[in-house]
Amino acid sequence: MAARIRKGDRVVVITGADKGKRGEVLRVIPKADRAVVQGVRVATHHTKPRGMGQPGGIEHVEATIHLSNLMLIDPKSEKPTRVGFRVLEDGRKVRVAKVTGQVIES
Repeated sequence: MAARIRKGDRVVVITGADKGKRGEVLRVIPKADRAVVQGVRVATHHTKPRGMGQPGGIEHVEATIHLSNLMLIDPKSEKPTRVGFRVLEDGRKVRVAKVTGQVIES
């Protein structure tokens, strides 16, 4: 199945505790239908010192979020949009923004 959201896309969270936050997709996990988005679902991890030169402390790490809670931001209009697909004349299958009808380059 074709991916509606890919690494490098700008997305907005449409539901949950982080509703309204925007960020860039850092990683997509297709088997789990989840993604890691910069600045969204930040978790706090307490780490122990591991050897010389690696201090312990508190780290802030982005946790995964389900793809159904994300909506792609149209690069042309900067508005959230649904994603469709279209086959071009040369046989390529491309993503299309439903709001503007423009092809989403990635």
